[in-house]
Amino acid sequence: MSHKGRIHSLETFGTVDGPGIRFVLFLQGCLMKCQYCHNPDTWNFDGGKEMTVEEVLSEIEPYLNYYRSSGGGLTISGGEPTLQAAFVAEIFRAVKERWGLHTTLDSNGFNNPEKIQYLMDVTDLVLLDIKHIDNDKHKVLTGVSNEQTLRTAQWLSEHGKKMWIRHVFVPGIHEDENNLRDLGSFIGTLQGVEKFEILPYHQMGIYKWKELGREYPLEGVPSPTDEQVQRAYKLIEEGRSMQTI
Repeated sequence: MSHKGRIHSLETFGTVDGPGIRFVLFLQGCLMKCQYCHNPDTWNFDGGKEMTVEEVLSEIEPYLNYYRSSGGGLTISGGEPTLQAAFVAEIFRAVKERWGLHTTLDSNGFNNPEKIQYLMDVTDLVLLDIKHIDNDKHKVLTGVSNEQTLRTAQWLSEHGKKMWIRHVFVPGIHEDENNLRDLGSFIGTLQGVEKFEILPYHQMGIYKWKELGREYPLEGVPSPTDEQVQRAYKLIEEGRSMQTI
């Protein structure tokens, strides 16, 4: 059976969501409500456009040479792509069988990896967003607990999956040095982390909140300075180096 999915948008020349040049498919639907979300229009499940697996593949095919020659591939992001896990797995399987493409899943980890092991089996790399290491602060920031995300990270580590861990840094929310060290020491317990990236918060999404008639919760919060970002990297690295795998 071929699945249909709800698509928010797509990008044919992505360069930040995994290695090389990538086709990036953004899916509709998310259970986190991050205060800094720059795609709050992906939250609801009935937005976007319905597409079949074949329709998605025909969008990818014209650019295959770019993805292959750059060591790139396909990234599926969102929203939260694991909410449409069967659809994502079918696309990943197809691009591997037909074209041998590298597959990346961009996820917030708010899912049960045991239940979607069939998706993880066809995923080469997971971009895992850890929104906050402190559970209370995570709840304020996203509306949900971080326990499931941390469990997902541990599951990926135990099952030999490769991951890049990403952390959006918001001034005033992510500055606490103990939190940053704790994040580092958690990452230090994981295997398979090929890369850790801080993504500096930016205000690009504000207009979408306004369009949706929503009040933007971080009104007036600036992007972090280079100094703030470098300090965060340093503290996180200190935390990581205290762990020995």
